[in-house]
Amino acid sequence: MSSSHFELANPPSDAVSALKFAPGSSTRLLVSSWDRHVYLYDALAGEGGTLIRKYEHRAPVLDICFGANEKEAYSAGLDWDVRKIDLDSGEQTVLSTHEAGVKSVVYSPETSTLISASWDSTLHIHHPSATPDEPATVPLPSKAFSLSVTATKLVVAMASRALHIYDLKSLSLLSSQTSQPPPNKLEIEPLQRRESALKFMTRAVACMPNDQGYASSSIEGRVAVEWFDPSATSQARKYAFKCHRQTAEGVDVIYPVNALAFHPVHGTFASGGGDGVVALWDGVAKRRIRQYQRYAASIAALAFSGDGKYLAVGISPGFEDGKEDPQEGIFKVWIRTLGDNEAKGKGAK
Repeated sequence: MSSSHFELANPPSDAVSALKFAPGSSTRLLVSSWDRHVYLYDALAGEGGTLIRKYEHRAPVLDICFGANEKEAYSAGLDWDVRKIDLDSGEQTVLSTHEAGVKSVVYSPETSTLISASWDSTLHIHHPSATPDEPATVPLPSKAFSLSVTATKLVVAMASRALHIYDLKSLSLLSSQTSQPPPNKLEIEPLQRRESALKFMTRAVACMPNDQGYASSSIEGRVAVEWFDPSATSQARKYAFKCHRQTAEGVDVIYPVNALAFHPVHGTFASGGGDGVVALWDGVAKRRIRQYQRYAASIAALAFSGDGKYLAVGISPGFEDGKEDPQEGIFKVWIRTLGDNEAKGKGAK
């Protein structure tokens, strides 16, 4: 395999759940896994990258993100806890505990706020720099499946095809001012309540880096692109398209679209499916830019580096092939070096 596309050494021993690069031009990469660990790599140090450290948890880890800098991280998982990790010392601090598994966690550098979303149908809003930090609990109408933030907005994708868009500044301010006995409940109305443009369960949501809209994906091989502006003109631009489908013996096989990630510079986005394929899309021009060679297993997670020069791809068996016992060594993380214009949009036809 060429040096522009290589496999990380010392990958997790079970399914990859999330990938996140450190802010800016750093090549530090966090990987969370069902093997109950968080892994910190320098993706470009040495041949196959370098595993800097592992951080053990009590249960499978479902999501991970960096905090205010590349020395702090936050994790969420099936132990129901939201944890802060000091990546240098390895010290872990439990910030809050949900009443079910915690599916997603995101950090907003603009508001210094950490948001976690759980299958207990709540958000926890944390202010990690505050002492003491009493997280606020925001009730949701359904189980949360995916979170994404922009500089000003939080998007929450849930069961029952529900989707909420919150004003991040208001959410941060009101949650910092509420002070009640646990669970410190905060009733806050979202900016917008939407129903997913997709007919089946949402798998992932990702916001555009220009703060204009978001993409969402479903288990039924479709991606929707929508804009925040509620005006009729803007809403008329939203659309959905089929992807990650293959024809086998004359039958159309449909795969879930497990992962979405926007390029931080060009504003295009990558999708990863159960078919083992990663594709790049120009969401504004409604065009596919390119599709990469199929990987050996389902795409579980995607992440662009902060400078847009690298794409991390996590693969794990998704059991789409009907086989319950995965092949040994199939849990991998690949790093792809992108050419200057590789992820650049093509413009309208």
